[in-house]
Amino acid sequence: MNSRSKDSFDNFLKNNQGIVFKVCQTYCQSSQEREDLAQEIIIQLWKAFPKFNPKFKASTWTYRIALNVAISNHRKAIKRKEFPVNWEESLVSYKEEKVEENPRLQLLYEMIYELNELNRAIMLLYLEDYNYDEIAEICGLSKTNVASKINRIKNQLRKKVAQTATPNK
Repeated sequence: MNSRSKDSFDNFLKNNQGIVFKVCQTYCQSSQEREDLAQEIIIQLWKAFPKFNPKFKASTWTYRIALNVAISNHRKAIKRKEFPVNWEESLVSYKEEKVEENPRLQLLYEMIYELNELNRAIMLLYLEDYNYDEIAEICGLSKTNVASKINRIKNQLRKKVAQTATPNK
């Protein structure tokens, strides 16, 4: 790419970096894992950037690539059995708020992290206020499928919250 294209990509990335951070936060627990995933997502965005059509929403395109990379990396890590569950490490959200300082936010991330890859992606997009049509487009599902998955996930999360709020008897 020439320097003009690099400048365009830099601007594009600057405008969409929040998406990269949110996906990394949702799919990785340690800061090192988040950094590695962010680099991989940025590399894939760079490779795909010449094919980006400005007629389409940049955030939708970015989410689609970022989620595909995150899900792929997650599956590879599971196969290698190198995906430890350790929520003791420092987690930082996109707004630089420390998650561990907000127990409710930490609990939400823990619960979302326990979902399968597709449901995790759906919830991330849902929490980012994407509508069902946009979520369906990004995830490659029908709008009806998205609606029913979101309903099931919300019910699942409500049950977990209730179990957490009520100590074992």
